[in-house]
Amino acid sequence: MTLSLLWFRQDLRLADNPGLTAALAEGAVLPVFVLDDAAAGPHRAGGASRWWLRQSLARLREDLAARGAPLILARGTAEIVLTQLMQASGASRIHAMRAYEPWARAQSRRVHEATAGALTLHTSAILREPHGIVSGSGKPYAVYTPFARTLFALGAPPPPLPAPPAIATPAAPPAGETLERLGLYPVPGEPDWAAGFGATWQPGEAGAAIRLARFTARALSRYGSDRNLPAIEGSSGLSPHLHWGEISPGQVWHAAASAGADGGATETFLKEILWREFSYHLLWHRPDMPEAPLRADFAAFPWREDARALSAWQRGQTGYPIVDAGMRQLWQTGWMHNRVRMIVASFLVKHLLLPWQAGAQWFWDTLLDADLASNSASWQWVAGCGTDAAPYFRVFNPVLQGRKFDPEGAYVRRFVPELAHVPNAAIHAPWEMPGATPRDYPGPIVDHAAARARALAAFAAIRAA
Repeated sequence: MTLSLLWFRQDLRLADNPGLTAALAEGAVLPVFVLDDAAAGPHRAGGASRWWLRQSLARLREDLAARGAPLILARGTAEIVLTQLMQASGASRIHAMRAYEPWARAQSRRVHEATAGALTLHTSAILREPHGIVSGSGKPYAVYTPFARTLFALGAPPPPLPAPPAIATPAAPPAGETLERLGLYPVPGEPDWAAGFGATWQPGEAGAAIRLARFTARALSRYGSDRNLPAIEGSSGLSPHLHWGEISPGQVWHAAASAGADGGATETFLKEILWREFSYHLLWHRPDMPEAPLRADFAAFPWREDARALSAWQRGQTGYPIVDAGMRQLWQTGWMHNRVRMIVASFLVKHLLLPWQAGAQWFWDTLLDADLASNSASWQWVAGCGTDAAPYFRVFNPVLQGRKFDPEGAYVRRFVPELAHVPNAAIHAPWEMPGATPRDYPGPIVDHAAARARALAAFAAIRAA
């Protein structure tokens, strides 16, 4: 009987896991997770993501144990750890998901070489392999709409694979690290800044299934309108589960398609799944996307340096309620509503003229769903320097955005309690309120009209150059 290592990466689930299915078809399986921070370098999981990873590994270990298998935890260089495990266990093959981050692609190559070709990679994190999707000219897509049209034309992904009821595994598996020794979270002696995350989130495969079922039953039918309203649960909230692979995009696709919701709402939601696919497509073909603008002319953009303004944005103290509510939601829950992500990102790069990389870095450390492809592509889209970006002259007015998408101020009042008693008419511009404004809430750190004019002038400058 063949023994295979099942190398978990960002596919922390048992259902619809093609690597697990393939390994079981060959014989026995020894599951392993390797924390290789050195390989990831600056793109190692951020603080919030490490909190999630710890909880998710604990749930995965329980799910495997219920099927008779251990989860070997290790910390170190993946190619060294996996080679040693093969020697210690007698395994002759390794099955794993294909990863798309530049550092992870290099890691896969090193593992393949170190194990003399024993590594087999499977499509698990996305619907379609990015190198297999090309435009009519044979080139990678640079615009979302034709990319999405092509993927829709390919039809639904294959039906999800079931989770195995039992997993054959060696009788005496090698010992690994304890979860505590991985050093993910909490850090001894440091404040428990993530203490509130557990009230909002249930990491793990079961938590992902619960959230998907709740979304398809309650919110999917109204997704077209409600997804833009941050005060209600109108979006799926699946992004952290998708990032860590506790649920596959194929599972989400089939669940949404079979939920019986209005066709328009379902298609709108599936297009959001394809935005995620498009981000991976871009990252695969432009591995420099996390650091460099996809539009070369933006390399000369006159970004400012302003540590005080950046700190005010990070702490939710800009004086613009919808921006501050979003930044505080991020800090308190490790997540931010997608509409508000666009608003706060636009504010940073256009109102403050601070580089999008600074925003991407803050999101990387504070988002539970911090995903290199989606995070980088989304920031470039808002900044106007992506291949399929919002025009730079589109400068969101945070007051009008708040009035449109949070008309009664419920979202703002939840996360900016200083404004709890401000009337609806002034909730998004408290400086316009008759009489005294709230003394414990700051005034705007920048005037919208002046900031917009400055941003447009900066954009005109690089166009002229």
